[in-house]
Formats: sequence, C-alpha cells, structure tokens
Amino acid sequence: MQRWRTTPVGGAIIMTSHRKTRTPATAPRTPGRARGFEHPEGLRALLIRLQGQGQWAWQHDPEVTALMRHAADRYAALARRHGLDPWEAAAAAFDAMRTGAVRRADDPWAVVTRAVQVTCIAEERANGLLCSVHQARRPKFSAHHDAERFSDRENPLTDYHPSFRAPDPFAEVAEAEADEAAGRVAPAIEDCVALFHFLGWPEEAARSGIEYIVTRLAECPSRASAFESLRRDYHARALLDLPAGSWLSMLRVVLGNPDPNLAHTSAARGVLHRLVNEEPLRSLLTDEAVLSEVVLSAPGGGGCRGCE
Repeated sequence: MQRWRTTPVGGAIIMTSHRKTRTPATAPRTPGRARGFEHPEGLRALLIRLQGQGQWAWQHDPEVTALMRHAADRYAALARRHGLDPWEAAAAAFDAMRTGAVRRADDPWAVVTRAVQVTCIAEERANGLLCSVHQARRPKFSAHHDAERFSDRENPLTDYHPSFRAPDPFAEVAEAEADEAAGRVAPAIEDCVALFHFLGWPEEAARSGIEYIVTRLAECPSRASAFESLRRDYHARALLDLPAGSWLSMLRVVLGNPDPNLAHTSAARGVLHRLVNEEPLRSLLTDEAVLSEVVLSAPGGGGCRGCE
C-alpha cells in the first residue's frame, strides 16, 4: 500500500510504501505425524508407534479412543447401507489397522476402507444366510440366496420350489390300481343292469337309472351322500319315469342301505360295490334280500324273467 507523508525537514513530500502481511490463524500442517491420524501419513505414524509399544498399546494409549471414534463416524454411512451399527464398522477397521499391510500401504486409509467394506458385505450376507461371517466370505456359501421363512411368501415355498419335490414311490402302483378299478366299473354296470333286467325290470329303465346313479356317485364324496342326494332328486325320478317306491328300492340295492344298523353287512355295501370288488353275478343271485327287493320293486308289477 502506498502512502504520502511530509518530512520534518523542509516539508518535502515523499511517497512511502508499506506491505501488509497476513498472519495465518494456524500454522500449515506439515507432512507426517503432525497432521494427525485423519491423514494417511498420520495414521501410518500412529500405527507404527502402537506396534512398537507392544500388545497393550491399543488398550492404554489415549489416542486410540479418538481414532476409533473417528473410524465409527467415518464409516457410519457404509455400515448403515449394509444394515449394521457404525461401531461394527469401527471394529472391522480396528482389525484391519492391526495388520502390517495397512502400515506398509501407500494410503493406509484406503486399505482400511476397503477392508471395512468387504467385512460389511460379509456381515450382511451372514445375517441373510444365517451362517458365520467366515463362511459368508467364501463364494461357496455367498452364492446362495438369503434364508426365507415359508410364511414370507403368499404362496408356500413347498408348493412350487423344485427342491421340495420328491417322486412318489407308490405313484405307479396307485395309478395302476386306479386304472384297474376304473376298468372294473363298466363290467359292473353291465352286470347290475343284467341283474335288474333278469329280475323283471325293463332293460331301458334299469340301464337309465343305474347309469344316472353312477354318474351322481362320481360327483359325491361318499355313497351315503350320493344316496341322500338322489333320494331327494324328484326331477331325476320324473325323467326316468319311475315310481317313488321303485326308485328308492333301486337306490338301496345299487348303493346300499344307509341304515346304521346294517353298516357292516352286505346290504349296506350295495350290489355295485360288490360287483366292482369282483364278486360274481351268480353270487348275487343267491342273495335273497337282493332278489326280493328287486323283484317286488319292479315297475308295472315286474316278475322274474328267469322263472318264465
């Protein structure tokens, strides 16, 4: 800055120049230990000093507390990103700082940051896989998806996941038995129609009634429920043009008598059940209860055709 002033002698005016210098509030940091552990070189110096002081230095050195608090603040965002507490990240930083690789690295903080990142990822995978952190670091285990509860999904995992599928060892046997039973139904129906026709029923009425009963039986959970449903089916009885007594007798003979007192007798099983289970037709012709029921209920008086 230039200023004009008057000299005491002669009153001459001369120009003087003053340069104003600004003193910094703090002295600039110098490389090395003076810059503190926030700087890579300061961290290196601190770690080398702690290494030289022995195994108890990390426990008693007053600067370690500040270092760990700084590490927790530094990696708090990284820890939260992986669902961890900041002090868990600080613990990972502590493990990394005690290694020689950090002390010898060009940038110690960069090595510590990478180690903390890897540990946080492993911790998150371990929590999801329900395993140890050591196992979660290995690709053999980390390649799997996180563990899931069966109730976490709208559709149970067991319904569609291939891991829960197992071949039924008895599937072929059950299928063969079902095919064999289905193959016995048609002959049983024909024998049942022949029985009614032989005992005085018109063949067309007998066939229509028995086929309708079998159709409804396939739609019901049991013979008892089928009997009760057909007993109240007045529309079907009208279509078949059968009297009420003949229709009820046909139901009792074909499906079996629903009387609980006859639950364990042949009358409760019905002729259709007996024929499907390969009981011969000539055996039914010796059952007096079946013969009398069919003959007496024949529409239009009926009559035994075998006696003509």
